[in-house]
Amino acid sequence: MPPTSEILTAERILEATEEVLRRHGPAKATVVDVARALGVSHGSVYRHFRTKAALREAVTKRWLDRTCRSLAGTAAEDRDPQELLRAWLTGLFDAKRRKAHDDPELFATYGVLAAENGTVVGQHIADLTAQLTGIITAGTASGVFSVPDPAAAARAVFQATTRFHDPCHAGEWRRPGAEEEFQAVVNLLVRGLSAPGMH
Repeated sequence: MPPTSEILTAERILEATEEVLRRHGPAKATVVDVARALGVSHGSVYRHFRTKAALREAVTKRWLDRTCRSLAGTAAEDRDPQELLRAWLTGLFDAKRRKAHDDPELFATYGVLAAENGTVVGQHIADLTAQLTGIITAGTASGVFSVPDPAAAARAVFQATTRFHDPCHAGEWRRPGAEEEFQAVVNLLVRGLSAPGMH
């Protein structure tokens, strides 16, 4: 039984890792720091995550998955496809902006971790573009959008809005005019996807 009163789980380790990263940053945070925060030996942490890299990858995935889960709820809503696309893109921008503003140290830390974990980031982008593909496919099936290849259109929409969700642009998200620029891009994309007469 671990020295703490609670059973050590992967989720508890990831929560503690997030706190350690917030305190020490990615360069100085160690598995020993995580174990100390949990009141266990570092060997106990390694039983759940075989390497420091695996732990960092898991905490990055957990962070990115939060955004995917919240947007999945939006993508599944039964509403006008144009409104749904706007709501989903706005949700993505808001989620990233909120993370950057509310916890800038952790946001910067995750920028470093994401750069280390290309596979995790690639899966995150694939998950997000799959949600977009679903929205555009449904809109095409209902005749609201006129798109020959919804998956290609989803990738294009994601790339066209990169400035509003890629962490490398975080410094621009709160400056005056950013919201208006975002809305202008979204309006252009919705018009471009829409069938004639559906603007």
